[in-house]
Amino acid sequence: MITMNRRDQAVAALDHLAELPERPPLVVVDQGSVDGTAAAVTERHPAATVLALRGNHGAAGRNIGVAVATSPYVAFSDDDSWWEPGALDLAAEILDAHPQVGLVAARVLVGADGRDDPVNACMEASPLEPVPGVPLPRVLGFLACGAVVRRAAFLAVGGFDPAFQVGGEEELLALDLDAAGHRSVYAAEVRARHHPSPRAGDNGARARRQARNLVWVPWLRLPAGQAAAASCRFIRSAWRDPVARGGLLDAARGWGSVRRRRRVVPPETQAAWRCVRTAHGQDG
Repeated sequence: MITMNRRDQAVAALDHLAELPERPPLVVVDQGSVDGTAAAVTERHPAATVLALRGNHGAAGRNIGVAVATSPYVAFSDDDSWWEPGALDLAAEILDAHPQVGLVAARVLVGADGRDDPVNACMEASPLEPVPGVPLPRVLGFLACGAVVRRAAFLAVGGFDPAFQVGGEEELLALDLDAAGHRSVYAAEVRARHHPSPRAGDNGARARRQARNLVWVPWLRLPAGQAAAASCRFIRSAWRDPVARGGLLDAARGWGSVRRRRRVVPPETQAAWRCVRTAHGQDG
């Protein structure tokens, strides 16, 4: 779990996780909280490993947690999410049975009424050919609060990109895992709960980061022609949206770093990315 300045929410989510029949070891990465989160978690859950960082590493805080974990598989939670009883055992069974799978994406249920996150339907209807021998939809994206990863595969590809912070950070990791031969699959019977609450001081910052990251991903991992075409489509669709325009400006400001870190994925992963984009009406 990564958290920052959400003491009560983090403790409540950990209460749910501590009650799971699987009794998973808990690793909490506190990203520079000033509200006493680390102390409160330690007091309430003394068995948890609490890593109190000095600053906010965003999604890359998960990398730090995975690095200190000792289990072969790691399940992510946010400070407003948790797993249903039995979900982690099911995910582990899938990973045990299929070594070519590097990530299991769960069905994420939102709020007290347990409504499906819209991403669930997209993953269920994935247009990708299934992984041979795996009777589950192959996907090229996921929700971080509903993902179980093979620890060795995650570490081998470098985890979440530190520059992405939080907001659309999953797509790049999904591409990197796929490029390395670690497929991602969607398992609807593996369920996570998400009870999002307003985050003070956000003011659209997350949506702006999501827009920026959406532009960055093709430039980081796809051939220049595909990346340019994706950027043109984004500009046409988002130009009238001030938040999206801000994200586009941020993407341009970070161009130097993106150019230095470009690493084009293999043709098979490129084709999978185009297939998913086309299925979602984004013209690959």
